[in-house]
Amino acid sequence: MNLFPCSPAPSARQRGLSLIEMMVSMALGLVLIVATLATYMGSATTARMADAQALMNEDANAVLAILSQHLRMAGNNPKQSNRTLACPRNPIYAPGVVQPTVVDVCAVVGTHTFIVRGCDGRFSNLGTATDLDALTCPSGTTTLPDSIAVSYEADTFNTEVTGAGRPTDCLGQSIPTMTAQVTGVVGTQQTTLTPNFYLADNRFYIGTSTNILAPSLYCLGNGNTVPQPLVENVEDLQFSYGTDIATNTGTLAVAGYLDAAEVLTATGLSGLPSDSARWQKVSTVRICVVMRSENPVLDNLDSARYVRCDGTLENNPPDLRLRRAYSTTVVLRNRVI
Repeated sequence: MNLFPCSPAPSARQRGLSLIEMMVSMALGLVLIVATLATYMGSATTARMADAQALMNEDANAVLAILSQHLRMAGNNPKQSNRTLACPRNPIYAPGVVQPTVVDVCAVVGTHTFIVRGCDGRFSNLGTATDLDALTCPSGTTTLPDSIAVSYEADTFNTEVTGAGRPTDCLGQSIPTMTAQVTGVVGTQQTTLTPNFYLADNRFYIGTSTNILAPSLYCLGNGNTVPQPLVENVEDLQFSYGTDIATNTGTLAVAGYLDAAEVLTATGLSGLPSDSARWQKVSTVRICVVMRSENPVLDNLDSARYVRCDGTLENNPPDLRLRRAYSTTVVLRNRVI
């Protein structure tokens, strides 16, 4: 009998990770985590910038579309089918205002002498001037956004119509009715008519309010005394006006572009008798808007630099918002046709 059974074979000695191996593993894990976070943050930043850029593009297109639409209608005063050949239009504008080479011979004429009028900065009496003729600009130079006013005969075809069938201003408000006694034609006989017609007077500028702190494109129409914002995050608005020189009387070729103050003081227009006569030389309007993102989306101020409307680089942006200038040129169709 074996009194001393065999002892079990000793098991292999268990061995864990060394401290160095553990530190290397942790370091590799941290590298992977950092790389993953960096990729995520980069993707999130790119997505935010793409969203901001897309929204800016949409808002800029809206601003340019609104302004272009109204400028194309500036001076609209169409011929009426029931009037005499000598006096075919509703009496809104003074003779020669819309088209200097076309002067109707009418017993009753309009008194308005501007179809478009601009200001470097905001009009001084934006909310109180009764019409474009009464608007005034602040004296001196300014770096503030420009403002512009546009007038045209409104009807049921070129504006939105109220439930009562009346034309509206830039805010969808019903425009006051105008009336006059004019010579018309009924059948083959001349007679006196008393038509109703409508003059749209829309004034655009950049402003803020207690409810909307972001700079926005505002409009004040003559259907209401309260301006309203149309598009937010419009930081700058600049206009330049394509004009002809005073000595050219039969054409409206653009000799150059001037700002609103220069239209009144340029040497080439100094021979004209009045401010309205100088503005009658304007046949195109160049619009430039600077849009900004709703929120800061950039990492540093160097990335926030942008090109302003005058073509210069803004090296000291105020914050980390994305900014970009957009522009277009509009022909005043009723002046050149």
